[in-house]
Amino acid sequence: MISRQMSLEPILLSGEADWFLSLPFRMTNTKFVKWLYTLVFVFIFLKTECLYVKISYVQNAVAKGAVCLDGSPSAYHLDKGFGTGINNWLIQMEGGGWCNNVTSCLARKNTRLGSSKQMMKLLAFSAILSNNKSFNPDFYNWNRVKVRYCDGASFTGDVEAVDPATNLHFRGARVFLAVIEELLAKGMMNAENAILSGCSAGGLTAILHCDSFRALLPMGTNVKCLSDAGYFINVKDISGAPHIEAYFNETVTTHVLSLSLSLSLSLMMHLLRFFWYLAL
Repeated sequence: MISRQMSLEPILLSGEADWFLSLPFRMTNTKFVKWLYTLVFVFIFLKTECLYVKISYVQNAVAKGAVCLDGSPSAYHLDKGFGTGINNWLIQMEGGGWCNNVTSCLARKNTRLGSSKQMMKLLAFSAILSNNKSFNPDFYNWNRVKVRYCDGASFTGDVEAVDPATNLHFRGARVFLAVIEELLAKGMMNAENAILSGCSAGGLTAILHCDSFRALLPMGTNVKCLSDAGYFINVKDISGAPHIEAYFNETVTTHVLSLSLSLSLSLMMHLLRFFWYLAL
């Protein structure tokens, strides 16, 4: 009689997969073997189905001051639409937290969240950015854009001066404007529908820049903004400390954000606190 542990052997591929046959746990842990096969299958499936989109650097970014924390040019990935979606645009702002002081900004300055030099040249487009109709029936043929996040303040800073001691550039607002202007020149000026979206710090970007995004597009464009996990509730942490309020206040101070933005952030946090209490 052939044991159940042997029943998976026929589905093994020849060549590179043969080494699995010699694994000591194969005869004793069927569940683990099944899990391993599933993992390999999912990996191969995702690698086959996933679309990889080349990075684009904003033209004349340095001259415009639209740069990352380290002064490198801002960047994005664009997969052009087709068919009925050729005049529809989905902009997704990348997330990645914030740097709330010079120390934390220096820590991310030489990472992908602070420098386009450290960003991958090819980025996987999946889920809402997928070009596969089965996975993304609503937006698969739209112009889909991933805007890379490298300023540490949800695309809000606009400081001309650069401290030579740190060489930190707080230019997120310029990055946002430069990217949108470049996309307008690449066809978004003819957009019938346009969505500004983002997750986490990118979700906060969608909130803060929704009005300016609307203002940059033609009057006839149907504009929507989608904030995915972009609400950060202004309540005390488990120790009783007002951590979130202090953290964002430090972020505003570090990036020398404008008074109007500071008021917007303050108002938003108080509104979120109100919504939180309503939900209790």
